[in-house]
Amino acid sequence: MWKKAIPNVLYTVGIFVCIISGYQYGIEGHNYVFLAGAVLLIGIFVYLKIKILKDIKDTLKKP
Repeated sequence: MWKKAIPNVLYTVGIFVCIISGYQYGIEGHNYVFLAGAVLLIGIFVYLKIKILKDIKDTLKKP
């Protein structure tokens, strides 16, 4: 289970970093291509995070 918890934490950190950098460089810096990349990465991280959380939930349900 720890092998799945560590990527979960890294996905959370990745989402946070993408939000901060997307705002700073994309919106404040008027670089909308960078903002689009940050939004795409956030989407990928959220998808992977949901997938791993479902897997952890199924692992905990099994006796």
